[in-house]
Amino acid sequence: MKRLLKEPLLHFVLLGAAIFAVYGLASKRTLDAPDQIVVTQGQIERLAAGFARTWQRPPTDEELEGLIQDYIREEVYSREALDLGLDRDDTIIRRRLRQKMEFVSEDIASQTEPTEDDLRTYLTEHPEAFRVERRFTFGHVYLNPERRGENLDRDAALLLAQLNQAGSDSGDSALGDPFLLEHKFEAVPASEVAAQFGESFTAQLGELPTGLWQGPVESGFGFHLIFIGERTEGRVPGLEEVRDAVHREWANVKRLNANELFYQEFLKRYAVTIERPMTPGADPKLAAAITE
Repeated sequence: MKRLLKEPLLHFVLLGAAIFAVYGLASKRTLDAPDQIVVTQGQIERLAAGFARTWQRPPTDEELEGLIQDYIREEVYSREALDLGLDRDDTIIRRRLRQKMEFVSEDIASQTEPTEDDLRTYLTEHPEAFRVERRFTFGHVYLNPERRGENLDRDAALLLAQLNQAGSDSGDSALGDPFLLEHKFEAVPASEVAAQFGESFTAQLGELPTGLWQGPVESGFGFHLIFIGERTEGRVPGLEEVRDAVHREWANVKRLNANELFYQEFLKRYAVTIERPMTPGADPKLAAAITE
């Protein structure tokens, strides 16, 4: 029983039931006294606070009275517009009302804080969302196939021998052909390497040994002689490394689940009929089957 009382979903259901109850009472009061408008002290204080935030000073008595009268005017027009059904075909109003209803469910979901076990379980069930990418530290010398032509293989072999004999990890960009990008990259994520040089190039970097000039390796630009100084393999980090990110994702999932649960509960109150257009040439007798 103690474990059940700590279950976040139970809290959500109870709070949701309370909101539905308050909604029902409010609806009943509206039906009992549809022509009564009460401007409470709390509403007056909110009007004054809103004025102060905008103008950096409290309103005068005259200004406050104007705010109250404007609030009453807005309330009258709002009620009359709803009675006339003016909200029904207004996309902006419908979207705003939907948004406010979703805010209600999100407020409930945000009141539940995850436990350590909740976060650890979420990380275990969604490891790829938090995986640390493989990273490469490498230098390269570019060989332009259009410029080198049929001498490409010969030039590559000569340059490889020269580079490895020198024992430099950065190479000399003057040995190769002009290149628009950098000639040395430090701890670059695999996704960034792929975005600049291509997936095939990145895959080959993952197979080459470190500490030696080798190649040529083909990219979308042409060919490259490569020196890999360091390669850090991808991994799933521990919770202590990504706690904030896991917490954000956990909370977002709870928010989406809360919205869906609220929607499904509201949907139960309605009988939904979808009158789908018939396919040209279809048998009219199938109309009943098309309508859901």
